[in-house]
Amino acid sequence: MSARQTGDKDLMTGRFANIIVDISHEKVDRPFQYRIPDTLLGKLEVGMAVMIPFGLGNKRIKGYVMEITDQAQYAEEKLKMVDSVVEGGISAQGDSLRLAWWIRENYGSTMIAALKTVLPVKRKVKQVVKKTIVRKVGADAAAAKAAEFEAKHQGAKARLMQELAAQPALPQLLVTGKLHISSQTIQSLCKADLIEVKAEETYRSALPQTLSGADGWKRKEKRQLSENQGKIVDSILADFRAGVYRTYLLHGVTGSGKTEVYMELIQQVIAEGRQAIVLIPEIALTYQTLVRFYQRFGDRVSVMNSRLSAGERSDQYERAARGDIDIMIGPRSALFTPFVRLGLVIMDEEHEGSYKSEGMPKYHAREVAGELCRMKGASLVLGSATPSIESYYRAVKGEIRMFVLRERLAGGQLPRVYVEDLRSELKSGNRSIFSRRLQGLIGDRLKKGEQTMLFINRRGYAGFVSCRACGHVMKCPHCDVSLSEHADRSRRISRLVCHYCGYEVPGVTGCPACGSKYILGFRAGTQQIEELLHREFPAARVLRMDADTTRSKDSYEQILSQFAGGEADILVGTQMIVKGHDFARVTLVGILAADMSLHAGDYRAGERTFQLLTQAAGRAGRGVLPGEVVIQTYQPEHYAVVHAADQDYEGFYREEISYRELMMYPPVAHMMAVLVLSEEEQAGAGRAGKLVEQTKQQFADRRPVVVGPTEASIGKINDVYRFVFYIKHREYQVLTDIRDALEQTIHAMRWNADSVQFDFDPMNSY
Repeated sequence: MSARQTGDKDLMTGRFANIIVDISHEKVDRPFQYRIPDTLLGKLEVGMAVMIPFGLGNKRIKGYVMEITDQAQYAEEKLKMVDSVVEGGISAQGDSLRLAWWIRENYGSTMIAALKTVLPVKRKVKQVVKKTIVRKVGADAAAAKAAEFEAKHQGAKARLMQELAAQPALPQLLVTGKLHISSQTIQSLCKADLIEVKAEETYRSALPQTLSGADGWKRKEKRQLSENQGKIVDSILADFRAGVYRTYLLHGVTGSGKTEVYMELIQQVIAEGRQAIVLIPEIALTYQTLVRFYQRFGDRVSVMNSRLSAGERSDQYERAARGDIDIMIGPRSALFTPFVRLGLVIMDEEHEGSYKSEGMPKYHAREVAGELCRMKGASLVLGSATPSIESYYRAVKGEIRMFVLRERLAGGQLPRVYVEDLRSELKSGNRSIFSRRLQGLIGDRLKKGEQTMLFINRRGYAGFVSCRACGHVMKCPHCDVSLSEHADRSRRISRLVCHYCGYEVPGVTGCPACGSKYILGFRAGTQQIEELLHREFPAARVLRMDADTTRSKDSYEQILSQFAGGEADILVGTQMIVKGHDFARVTLVGILAADMSLHAGDYRAGERTFQLLTQAAGRAGRGVLPGEVVIQTYQPEHYAVVHAADQDYEGFYREEISYRELMMYPPVAHMMAVLVLSEEEQAGAGRAGKLVEQTKQQFADRRPVVVGPTEASIGKINDVYRFVFYIKHREYQVLTDIRDALEQTIHAMRWNADSVQFDFDPMNSY
C-alpha cells in the first residue's frame, strides 16, 4: 500500500500546526490551523498535546497536533497562535491520535470515527474494590474477646474474632458469605477498635470463567524448537536487536508449530523490556490461544474482545497503559492496546477476512498494524498456512521477508483427502447432503471412539445458481464472478445480478449447458445437518457451533471444552470451527458444501474457498492418529478445490494471481468501492452517477477503471437506498486522490458526510 505518512521529522520545521480540538463532536471533526510561536518552532511533534485559544471567547482548551506544515490555509494574520505545550510530550494517547489520523487519511472516514476506533470508549464504570477485614489486636486478645462474646451469646462476633485469632486478615466476601457475619456486626467491632476494614481497588479479571482454577492454567515449560523454527526465531531477533523492524510472513502448514515460534519471539522481546500484541481472527480462538499463552507467561497476559463487559474492557486498557501486562491477545480491536513499549505484533491466520472492518472506517488490521509498528519501532509477524494473496504477493516481490515451515511439528502426516463429486452422487440416486463415502467414514469413527468435525461452508453465500447435474454456474460475462439470485416473490420471478457492474439476466429454470432441471441455489444450514445426523446416527453425541449457539459470553469456551474433553463425537459448525483449533482425537473432517463460497459473487471467492478447505482439512490427524478429509463439491475440477486437496499453496497462487492480473483485481491493482446511501431512490442514483462522471472527467489523464454505478446487492436497508460503483488503479495514491476529490464535492454539495462511504480493497462485494 502506498500510504501517506504524517509526523515525519522533515515536517517538524513548519510554521503552522493543524490541530484537532479535544471535543468529540462532528461539527469540529476537522483540524483547525494555528500559527506556531517562535518559541515553539521546531519543538512541536505530531501527537503532542497543546493548549490553544478556541471559539469566540478565545477560551483555552486542549488540542492535539495532527500535522505541521508550511502551507497556510487562510491569511496568516487571521490565524490564532498556539498558546503552550501540555507537559508530558507525546504519550500513548498521542501515538493513538497519530494512528487515527493515518487511518482517516488512508481509508476515508470522519476523524471522530477514526478516533473512536483507536481510542477506548471512556465510560463511567464502577471501580472494583477488594475489602479485607484485619484485626487490630493480638492473637491472644482476639481469642479472649471471642470467649467473652461467646459467654454473652453474641455468636457472630465470637465466630469472627475466633477466625481472626487464627489468622490476622480475612477477605470480607469470605466473612459475609461462609461465616454469615452481617455488616452491622462488622461495624460494631470496628467501633470497638477490635478490627478495621481495608479497601483496595482492583481490576476485573478478563479470564473465561470456565478456566478459572482449572488444571489448564498450570505453568508449562516451553517446548524445544526444531532446527527450522530456531533459525526463523534467530533471524527475526537479529533484525530486532539491530534496530531493523520489518514485516515477516510465516507460511507454515497446519500443525507446523507457528504458535511455538510466536511464543519464543514474544519471550525474547519481553526480555528486552518490550511488549507484544497477538491478534487472532475470531473470538472462538480466544480460549485455546489464551490457555497456551497463560501456561507460558502467567498473569502478564490479558485478553480483549467484544464479549467482555465495559468494566472488564476498561480495566484491561488501564492495566496495559500502566504496564501491568506484557501481552494482549484478541481480535482486531486488540491492535489498539495502549502499550507504551510495543515491540512486536503477531497476526495469526492473517488471511482471515475478519481482520477487515466492515464499519467506518473500513480499515484492514494488517495495514494498520504495519503503520503502528513503523510508528513504534516494532516488528510485525504475519502467520498463516494459507497466506492472503496480498501478503504472498508482497513476499514474492521482496517487500516483506518470508519463512516457510513445511512439516508438522509432531511429525504426523497431512491427512488423506477425498474429493467427492456430488454430481455423481445425484446420478446414482443419493440425494442426501452426506456422500456415501462420508456416511461410511462417520460410522467408522463412531465405532472406533474417534471424533469427527463437519464443516458447512456458508461464508460469502450470496444466492449463486448452479446446476446439480453438470456443475455449470451462472456467471457475469464482464467481471468473471458468479451472478447472485434475487427473488421477487410477489411476481414469482427471479433475476440474476452481478454485484460489481449490475449486469442482469432473468432467472433460469433449466441449465443452459446441459438442460437439466436441477439448477437452483444451494441451501443448507448447521441445524439441518444436526437433525440429519441424529436421524442417521441416533447414538452419536452431536455439538453444534454457529451464530445461534454462541450468543452468550462463555459459549465458545463451553462448546470447545466439551468437545476437547470427549463429551461429543461430532462437532458441526460454520467457519468458526476450522480456525486454529487443535483436537488430538479428530481423525475425520467433512466439508459439506465447498461450492457455497466458491461462487460467492466476488473476485476473492477462489481464494476464500482454497483457504477454508485447506484450513478445514488441517483439523484432521493432528495427534498420533492419522486423519482423513472428505470434500464434497459439484466442481471437483476447479483449481481451488484441486490445490486444496493437494495442500498445494504455490500451485493455487500461480493460477489465482494470473486471474487477478487479467482482471486488474488486488493485489496487482487496487480497488475502491464507493457506496452511496439515500432515503430517496432517484436522488441516490443521481448522486452515484454524478460522482462517477466527475471521476471519469477529472482523472481522465490517470486512466482509472470505473465499474458501475449499480444498485447494491441489498438495494435498500431500513428505508435507505444503496448504490455502488468501483474504481480500479494500480497506484493506491490515485485512489486516495480520487477519494479526496469526491469528498470535496460531497462537502460542496452539502450532502451528509455519512451518505457516501469508501472502502479500499474491499473484502466483499456490495
